Amino acid sequence: MNNRITNKLQEDKKLLSIYFTAGYPALNNTVTIIQELEKNGVDMIEIGLPFSDPLADGPTIQSSSTTALKNGMTTEVLFKQLADIRKSVSIPLIIMGYFNPMMQYGIENFCKKCKEIGIDGLIIPDLPVDVYQEKYRKTFEKNNLKNVFLITPQTSEDRIQFIDSVSDGFIYMVSSASVTGSKSGFGDEQTDYFERIAAMNLNNPLIVGFGIKDSETFQQATKSTKGAIIGSAFIKHLTKKGINSVAEFTTTIR
Repeated sequence: MNNRITNKLQEDKKLLSIYFTAGYPALNNTVTIIQELEKNGVDMIEIGLPFSDPLADGPTIQSSSTTALKNGMTTEVLFKQLADIRKSVSIPLIIMGYFNPMMQYGIENFCKKCKEIGIDGLIIPDLPVDVYQEKYRKTFEKNNLKNVFLITPQTSEDRIQFIDSVSDGFIYMVSSASVTGSKSGFGDEQTDYFERIAAMNLNNPLIVGFGIKDSETFQQATKSTKGAIIGSAFIKHLTKKGINSVAEFTTTIR
């Protein structure tokens, strides 16, 4: 089965993926933000499903999650909001969230619903690759969903090879061992890490996240990888300028 992520990864360019928290700044902003991002040349979108205990998120994303939850965002509400999204948007859409809300919804039901509305993949930072492989892979594949795993500078090469063997989309390369949104620019250590993993010649393309916030960091991150993901910087921009300023943000990146 064809998947939009697969098709997008084959394009001959560096990909820009943007993360935002569903239901932020206001509950009903989700669809407008997705449409605006596509209109302004973004290649993929990560829709954050807010959760009360987000381990990997920095203060900016945590704060947007808290607001979104207060606004009334839930899995059910998100699925309702996205019910007709494929009538207006054609780029890959990925839901990024923690495993707990998905389990509460029921994994089978969650994946089925994703397929129904046209979600292409999931990023679940707290679902270990071995558990996915043993228990959930068949369900994801049946619903044509790519599951994207994270690696960090501390991930061993054996582990990376294993993740690569289980993946069939892209690998999310966390640029540092810290939480999202905390770095300014990339030092030699991170550049070496990007090059070291690129030299492993993995089957899946690499997309870098954490610490990308402007044109300079986007260029640095994509020198030896396929693309980069921007989250905290975009949320800060939304907080300051509102949802009608998406174009202003994307034009500063490339």
